[in-house]
Amino acid sequence: MSRQYTLQRTHSALTGAIDYATELNEQQLAAVTATPGPMLIIAGAGSGKTRTLTYRVAYLLENGVDARNILLLTFTNKAARQMLDRVANLLPVDAAGIWGGTFHSIGNRMLRRHGSALGYASGFTIMDREDQKDLIATVVASSGIDPKEIRFPKADVLADIFSFVVNTERPMEELLSEKFPYFLPLLEQIKDVHARYERKKKATNSLDFDDLLEKTLRMLVEHEHIARVYRRQFQFILVDEYQDTNKIQADFIDLLAREHQNVMVVGDDAQSIYSWRGANFQNILEFPIRYPKAQVFRIELNYRSVPEILEVANSAIATNVKQFKKNLSATRDSKAMKPALIALNDGSEQAQFVAQRILELRDEGVELNEIAVLYRAHYHAVELQLELSRRGIPYQITSGIRFFEQAHIKDVASFIRFVVNPHDEVAFKRMARLLPGIGGKSAENLWKGWEREFAASPLPVAAVADRGPRTTTPATETSADRIRGYSIGERLLKLNVSMRSKKMWEQLAQTLDEIAPKGKPNPPSEMIVSVVEAIYDDYAKANFTNYELRREDLNQLAAFARQFSDAQEFLSQLALISNVDAEPTPNAAADKEAVNLSSVHQAKGLEFHTVFVIWLTDGMFPSSRSLETSDAIEEERRLFYVAITRARDELYLSYPHMRLNAGFGDVFQRPSRFLKEIPNELLEDWQVSRS
Repeated sequence: MSRQYTLQRTHSALTGAIDYATELNEQQLAAVTATPGPMLIIAGAGSGKTRTLTYRVAYLLENGVDARNILLLTFTNKAARQMLDRVANLLPVDAAGIWGGTFHSIGNRMLRRHGSALGYASGFTIMDREDQKDLIATVVASSGIDPKEIRFPKADVLADIFSFVVNTERPMEELLSEKFPYFLPLLEQIKDVHARYERKKKATNSLDFDDLLEKTLRMLVEHEHIARVYRRQFQFILVDEYQDTNKIQADFIDLLAREHQNVMVVGDDAQSIYSWRGANFQNILEFPIRYPKAQVFRIELNYRSVPEILEVANSAIATNVKQFKKNLSATRDSKAMKPALIALNDGSEQAQFVAQRILELRDEGVELNEIAVLYRAHYHAVELQLELSRRGIPYQITSGIRFFEQAHIKDVASFIRFVVNPHDEVAFKRMARLLPGIGGKSAENLWKGWEREFAASPLPVAAVADRGPRTTTPATETSADRIRGYSIGERLLKLNVSMRSKKMWEQLAQTLDEIAPKGKPNPPSEMIVSVVEAIYDDYAKANFTNYELRREDLNQLAAFARQFSDAQEFLSQLALISNVDAEPTPNAAADKEAVNLSSVHQAKGLEFHTVFVIWLTDGMFPSSRSLETSDAIEEERRLFYVAITRARDELYLSYPHMRLNAGFGDVFQRPSRFLKEIPNELLEDWQVSRS
C-alpha cells in the first residue's frame, strides 16, 4: 500500500506587497481573495473583469502558489500576455512559468510533448487556412468528386463544416441539418471526404487549427498517464470570457480540473452572442451544476457608462429568462441626458439624422473616432454609407470591407456592368469565373472570343428601328450602342466552352437576355433578383460559409437599387460610394479621424463616447431568423445589451417606420420588441421634422 505524502505550500516573502483592499472594490476583492475551489465570476460590462483576473493571479503567487502550477486560458494570446505583464508590474516575480495563452496554443504545447501517443511526431506541421483548403481540395479531387460538375461545397466551406463538427462535438448529419441543409443530399460524400482528410493529415504529420484542441483532448482521454501529469501540474486554472467557450473547450477544462476543481471562470452570460460560430451558452449557465460546490461572485460596478445608459441596459436584459440576474450600477456621475429614441420615416431619413447628428457632435468637441454606429447586420449600413460619403464624413468599417466592396456584391454587379457596357473586360471575366469549369485561363480565352464576335457583328437597320429615334450619328455611335438591339445571350452561345461548362453557360446567356432584353437593361433591382435566383444563389451556397448573411446582403442590394430606374445611375452610385474618401481602414494611421461603423458582434469589447444603434425594428434587430425560438430571441436580446453597453456618454436608438423591399414595395416596420421592454421614462423621445 502506497503512502500519501503532501508537500506543504510555502509562504511567499512577497505576502503583503499588494494592498488588495485599496486596489479593488468590494466585489472584486471578494473574488480575488476567495478560498480555493470552483468559482464562477459573473463580471458585468465595464466592471473590471481583466483587473479581477490579473489580481487573482497575483494573489495566488503572493500566497505561495508556484507559477508553473497556474494555467491561464484566454481567447487571444495578446490578452494573456497583457495580463501576465500586469502581474509582473504588480509583483517583483518572474511569472514566466505560468502557462498562459489560448486553448489552441496550450494544446500545441501539450501535443509537442506527448503527441507521439497519437502517432504524431513532435515536429508536426500546423496548417494555416490556405494550407488546409489546399489539402481538402486535394482530397476532394482524389475522391472522384468533380466539384465543377455538381455544386459540391468548396474547400473553404468544407473546412468550416469540419470545424463545427469538432468544436460542437455533434454528428455531421445533425450539423448539416441545422446550418447547411442544402448539403444534406451530399452527406455521405462529405463524410467520406472528412475521413480521407483525417487520414491525409496523419500521413503527412500535419494538423489543422482545430486539431490542436481536438487531438489534445483525445490524447488526454485515451492516455490517462498523460492526463495525470497535467492534472497534477495545473493546480489552479483560470479562464477568461467563459461565456464564449464551445463544447470541446469546456470538456478540456473539466478534464484538467477533475480532481482538484480549482477552476475560476470569468465571464458575462449577458454578453454570450457567438452561438453562430459554435459557442455554447449552456457552459456558463450550467457551471454551478457541473461544479456543485462552486462559489458564484457578481461584479456589477460599472466604470464605463453614465447611470442613464446603465438603467436602459439593465431594463433591456431583464426580460431574459436564462441568465444570472445582475444589476449594473455606475461609478460615474449622472449626465442628466437620457438615451434618445428616434423614429424616422425610412432608412434614408435615418441615415440623414445620424449623419447630421455626427456633425453636430463633432462641433461639440466629440472626436469622430469616439463615435460608433452599430447594427445587427452589415447590410443595415447601406444608406448610411451613401449619406456619409455624400457629406464627406470619413468612416471606417470594423470588418475592413465596405458593403459595396464585398465579393458577393461585386459578383452580382458584374452582370449589370456587362450588359450596360459590353466592353467591360473585368466584369465579363468576373461573371464567367462564377461558372463551373471556368478558371482564369478559360475566362481569358472566352473574352478574346467575345471581342472577335463583338467586332464582327454589324448593326442591322431593323435593330436601329427597334431602339427608337437615333440619338447619335454613325460616326459617333459607341460600341455599346452597336450591341443594343441584339440578344447578348445569342452572341455568347457562339463562344466555345467545355462540355462541363455548357449547361451553366447556356443559363448565363438566358439570364443576360432576361435582364437586358434586346440589349435594353431592366431596372437594376429586377436585374439583381433575376441574377441571384438564376445563377448566384447556387454559387453562394457552395462557396460561402455564411451564405444566409450574404443572401440577406443581396436582398438589401436589390431593395437599395429600387431608388434607381436606370442601371447606369445605379452603377455610378456604387462606384462613387466605393471611391469617395475610401482611405479609412482599421489599419489607418491612429491620428486619422473617422466614424466607426460596426456590427454589434465586432464591437464587443470596445467602447465609445457616443453610440448610435440603428434599424431597431422586428425582423432587422432582432433578426428575422431569430424569431422562431425563444433561445434565439434571448441571444438577440443579449446582443442588444452589448450594443447599449458600448456607450459611455450618449446613446441614440433609432428605427425607421418604412423599409424598401425588393419586389414588394415599401414595407411597414414595427419597432423592435426590445424597445418596448424599456420603460418610457428611461428614454427621451425625439421628434424629427424637416426644415
